[in-house]
Amino acid sequence: MRYEGAVYRPPSEAYSLIIQVTLGCSHNKCTFCNMFKDKKFRVRKLEDVFIDLEMARNYYSVVKRVFLADGDALVLKTEDLERIIVKVKELFPECERIGIYATPKDILRKSEEDLIKLKNLGLDIIYLGIESGSDEILNDIKKGATSSEIIEAGQKVKKTGIKLSVTLISGIGGKEKWKIHAVESARVISAINPDYLGVLTLIVEPGTEMYDKVGNGEVILLSPKEVMIETREFIKNLNVDGCVFRSNHASNYAPLAATLNEEKDRLLNQLDNFIENAHEFKNEIYRRL
Repeated sequence: MRYEGAVYRPPSEAYSLIIQVTLGCSHNKCTFCNMFKDKKFRVRKLEDVFIDLEMARNYYSVVKRVFLADGDALVLKTEDLERIIVKVKELFPECERIGIYATPKDILRKSEEDLIKLKNLGLDIIYLGIESGSDEILNDIKKGATSSEIIEAGQKVKKTGIKLSVTLISGIGGKEKWKIHAVESARVISAINPDYLGVLTLIVEPGTEMYDKVGNGEVILLSPKEVMIETREFIKNLNVDGCVFRSNHASNYAPLAATLNEEKDRLLNQLDNFIENAHEFKNEIYRRL
């Protein structure tokens, strides 16, 4: 395959064929993120995307899942995405799922009719990084969207029947704003009621604005126990139905998994146990693996 720069994908796309339909991230201003700093955003030519798909067909005997990268591939014109999805289905009739990253603004720029059209062609899941539900923190991290825009975008995806997977970042507000992060994030997620919810834990990367803020004391990081306390506050305030929750990424200090709200009490009890037994947390050196 022909890839440019580092390639990122959601954990659940580990065994997917990854096709870069865009390069980099059109926003690329988030203070905590260093994923696409080595790339200038651009949309790839359709003929190049089609060549990659044909190369993959010649190489792989079976492709069950396809993931369209890079950071916010939904920024493409709807007609271009339609042609790409049709080509995927043509070349890989065995494909069971097509996924894509999106920003809130990408989703809001699409009409509901456009999203339904993409779903009917074969777009099965959209991954949306929310990071926090607090407008104050969203502004701090230069997310480029407000909580109301995030809610509107998430609800729009849900209306179309496309599966929605969202992510939050524990500790992104630091010690000063941990509670508002927990409570406001619960408010936003509850309003959206996504199909899947992943909670990562902040890792401060050199070369980012967040790294500088931590270095000069503007942001004070949470301890592993404080991350668990913040997570518990978030879960306590969360009200969703049939949402698959996972917090078992490499960045997390302790593995958590549940279906919410069905297993909410069990999850809260598990968090209480982690809070009481701080020695059970993952060593810091293993969080980047």
